[in-house]
Amino acid sequence: MAENINTRKIRNDIIFIGILLLVIGIIAVAILAFGKTGFITGEQGNTVKVEVDGKVYGTYSLNKNQTVKIESSLGYNILVIENGKAYVEEASCPDGVCSDHKPIDLVGASIICLPNKVVVSIENGDAENDDPGLDIVS
Repeated sequence: MAENINTRKIRNDIIFIGILLLVIGIIAVAILAFGKTGFITGEQGNTVKVEVDGKVYGTYSLNKNQTVKIESSLGYNILVIENGKAYVEEASCPDGVCSDHKPIDLVGASIICLPNKVVVSIENGDAENDDPGLDIVS
């Protein structure tokens, strides 16, 4: 009788592990097949979009080396676009986390400065504003 109970427990454990592995496999396939939107894709981007407080501040080409001063009522960030990558060189925020971030160049990658409400993200698209002296004011 005791052997029968142990055999059932082992069988149930094997069935449970099999179902668990199946579910994990289905989730992994779904992420690989459908999960690229909104994530870093590994694809090289060609534009940098800058948003301040949820509004587009400017879009800049990654192909042109330039420095952009992003100014708002909350403070400033200095964005450097160099050799096909973008990074925040300096920021007026107290913690400076955004300026410690490594340069980004892949579609979906971003640098976020919470105190200044600045989001710098890499996209594939057309640069609306390729002139660092011209800022879009809303």
